Amino acid sequence: MEHKSKTCGENLRNQDVLNEDRISDLPEGLLMQILSSLATKNVIATSVLSKRWRSLWKKVPSIKFDSWYHKTEPHRFSEIVYKSLLSYNSPVLDSFYLVDICVSEVSDDITIWIGIAFARHVRKLVLKLLLDEKYYGNLIRFPSVFCNCNNTLDTLEISKLFLLDFPSRVGLKSLKKLHLSYANFRDDESVCNLLCGCPSLEDLVVQRRGSYDGVITFTIAVPSLQRLTIVDTFRGTCRGGYAINAPSLKYLNIKGVGLLSFSLFRTQRTESYGFCLIENAPELVEAKITGFTDINLHNENIFVSLTSAKRLSFDFSPFKIKCPTGITFYQLVSLELNTRKSEWSILLARMLDSSPKLQILKFVNNVYLYHDNKVSTFPLAGEWEQRPKCVPECLLFHLETLVWTGYIWDRKDDREVATYILKNARHLKKATFYTEPIQLEYFQTLEEKHEMLNELASVVRASSSCHLVFESSN
Repeated sequence: MEHKSKTCGENLRNQDVLNEDRISDLPEGLLMQILSSLATKNVIATSVLSKRWRSLWKKVPSIKFDSWYHKTEPHRFSEIVYKSLLSYNSPVLDSFYLVDICVSEVSDDITIWIGIAFARHVRKLVLKLLLDEKYYGNLIRFPSVFCNCNNTLDTLEISKLFLLDFPSRVGLKSLKKLHLSYANFRDDESVCNLLCGCPSLEDLVVQRRGSYDGVITFTIAVPSLQRLTIVDTFRGTCRGGYAINAPSLKYLNIKGVGLLSFSLFRTQRTESYGFCLIENAPELVEAKITGFTDINLHNENIFVSLTSAKRLSFDFSPFKIKCPTGITFYQLVSLELNTRKSEWSILLARMLDSSPKLQILKFVNNVYLYHDNKVSTFPLAGEWEQRPKCVPECLLFHLETLVWTGYIWDRKDDREVATYILKNARHLKKATFYTEPIQLEYFQTLEEKHEMLNELASVVRASSSCHLVFESSN
């Protein structure tokens, strides 16, 4: 009996521990941090927990609405957003998110919500709307009046369905991060007035479809800019392009699938192709230019803006260029080239000659598939006829790592380049070749592959310490 009473007492104490509200005893600052990471629907729901929590949600400096909340209570969505914005007691609104919300449900109120957010000194504003079949209106004009003099906004992300019309220069003095995902500008002047009015801007992402929105020259003249990403999904010839003047730029990433022509001329522009003028980027550390179906580089001057880079990645096709003779990449230590594009080996030869300190060389071919016992390749234009006349300095003294992803073992061009590097790279420590796996039923092809890889492995290497590795790609 005594044992039973003791057991019951322990069970009651354990139940008390389980029922104990430990989270309510946490400091308010920590609770604010926890609640700020939640969607607003969950934050408001905490108001029923206890007396202390009844008004706690009003102090949370973050408002986040997503498609889930919108779908569960569409008839009350606008009312809930107004209530949230007007009920908050926090002196500064850290963030205001409207993500994946149907534009038909918010088009009448969203400019007012943006105004309230600015009045509450919002620091991060994220607006990503969805077009639905119920909406037949025009683009939503972003209220530029709130941008005339603002000292608190740190991050701004705007997606499609918004029209950005800035007739005069904005005053977003604290803005450091700006993401424009297919947002529509009224004209060239609006682009300049926005970007020139952000003296602290460090990170800019631009996604657009050429001059689809009416902008001819997308001018990026931002002295403070350090990171720039341009993704242009326009297909076909276009009349517009980009002009970049960013003396503090360190990281550049340009992706495109349309016809794009690069030039560094300050006055001359291409009429039938898009253009990209990189006028000033002396601090550039890393540049990645990929994804174009056609690039017509009028002259080698494009490389002048890249000579300070330590890491470069190129993916051009077809590569019509007077290769960069007379230009030296003194700081380049890592180079990546895509080998599935035409004439890549010509660029390789010139880059090896022009990069005396190159340590890491990467080749990428992500389009290689086997069909009916044969490899489907993208052959180069003939043999590697334009190999360096003399062994480049980087191979003699600096190259340590070679990584070839998508090495096509039965393509002569690949074997020639691989053999040349192995025979001449005196300080090469490791060379890794990733090849497409072959099914066991294709026994003859498998034997041919092993024979050719063994042939490559038997090449007399300039570096006695070079470790050669063959791997199958996943």
